[in-house]
Amino acid sequence: MFGYQGIREMSELGKAFTKSFSNMTQSNTTLYTYWQGWSEGGREGWSQVQRYGDSFDGAIIGAPAFRWSFQQTQLLYSNVVEQTMGYYPSPCELEKIVNETIINCDPLDGKTDGVVARTDLCYAQCVEANNFSAIAGQPYSCPASPAVAGSPETHAQQGNVTKQAGAVVKKILDGLHDTQGRRVYFAPTPSAQMTEAQTSYNATSQQWGFSVISRGGVFVEVEINLLNGSNVPNINGDWITEGMQRFQGVLETNWPDLTPYKNADGKVLMFHGESDWGIPTASSVRSWESVRKIMNPGKSYNDSAGAQNEFFKLFLVSGATHCAANPAQPDGPFPQTNLAVMIDWVENENAPHTLNATVLQGKNKEQNQQICARSGEEMRRIRSAASIRRVLSTGTMTLMPSTCRYIDWSVYNTFLYTFDGNIDPLP
Repeated sequence: MFGYQGIREMSELGKAFTKSFSNMTQSNTTLYTYWQGWSEGGREGWSQVQRYGDSFDGAIIGAPAFRWSFQQTQLLYSNVVEQTMGYYPSPCELEKIVNETIINCDPLDGKTDGVVARTDLCYAQCVEANNFSAIAGQPYSCPASPAVAGSPETHAQQGNVTKQAGAVVKKILDGLHDTQGRRVYFAPTPSAQMTEAQTSYNATSQQWGFSVISRGGVFVEVEINLLNGSNVPNINGDWITEGMQRFQGVLETNWPDLTPYKNADGKVLMFHGESDWGIPTASSVRSWESVRKIMNPGKSYNDSAGAQNEFFKLFLVSGATHCAANPAQPDGPFPQTNLAVMIDWVENENAPHTLNATVLQGKNKEQNQQICARSGEEMRRIRSAASIRRVLSTGTMTLMPSTCRYIDWSVYNTFLYTFDGNIDPLP
C-alpha cells in the first residue's frame, strides 16, 4: 500500500481536490503537477514515474533509495567489515582518514578548494593504490561533546591512525562482496564520510567496539523479521535475497522502461551527491544508464543519450553528501532552485543544460555555481564567477559560464559496475 499505491491515490486525490477547490475545468486552465523528494522520497517519486505515465508533469528525484533490499542491507556492510577484520576504529579515527583523503584528492580536478570533484581519480589514488597506509601514524584528536537531539554523547578521542583502521576503510570502499569475493553492490566514493562505520564506546573497557547501524538494522528487524523493533542484535543473515523476493514488485523500484511517462511529456531531474555516505552515487548512474539502454535499443551512445536528455537528466553534485551540503567539504555547492528549474522546463520548454547550485557554507558562502549533466558531457562544477576555470584534469581552459565539455570514457565509466555475485541488483 505505502510502497507505491498510497502515493498514487494521494496524488490523484490531490489533483481532484485542487481542480474542485480552484473551480478548474479542462477548457479554462491547465493543472501542472510536480514531485520533489530525496532518498526514500526519491524512491517514492520514481515508483510513480515508472508505473504511471500521467503521474506528474515533472519529478525531481534526489539520491533515490532504489533496489530497496540491496540498498538497506548494504548499510550494514561497514559493520560486517569491522567485525570480520576484528578492528573497531573510533569515530575520530575514521574522520581523520576521510579528512586526509579529501585533502589528498582535492587538487585532482586542477583546483585546490576543499572539494573533491574527481572522485574517479580519488578512487584510483586512494583505494586501488591503497594509499590509506600512508595516513597511518598521523595523530587525531576530538573533544567530548554532550548528547543532542538525534546524536548521543561522544567521549574525548585521541591517538594515532593505525594500519588496521586504514585496512578497514579500504575494505569498506571496495564495496559489498560475497564470501567468494564476487561483487554484490556498489561502493561509496572515498570522499564520503564513514557514517555507517560508527562504533560504540564501552566505558568499562574504555574501548571502541561493535555497533549495528540502526538505519540498516531496522530494515531487517521490521521488514524482514516482521518484528516491532528498531535494530538487530547481530548481522548474520541472508537478507538481500529474502528482501528482493519479498519486495521486488513493491519497493525495489528499478523498472527502466519509462516510455509511458516520456510519451506523456513527463520530465525527470535526478541529482546525487558525489560524496554520499548513505546511498552510493553509482546507484543513480546505473539507473540513468539502464533507462538509456532499454529505451534506445540499437542507437549509438550519443544518440541514445541525446534522446534520454530530452526528458531525463542526471546531475552529480561534487562534494555533496546524502541529500545535503557537506560539512566536510563546505565550499561545495548544493542545488536550491530545482523546483523552479523543473517548472521552467515543463511549462516553458527551457531544458536545463546546467543545474543551478549555491554554496551554503564556508568561505564561498552564497556563491553561485553551475553543475553539468552527466551524459557524456563534463559532469563537474563550472565556477561561474570567472571565465577561466579548471574543469578538466587535462588543464585550464577558457570557458563561458554555461559551457560543458565532454570527458574521457575512463572517467565516465568510473560509476559503472559489473556484478558477478550469485544475484544481480538489476537495473
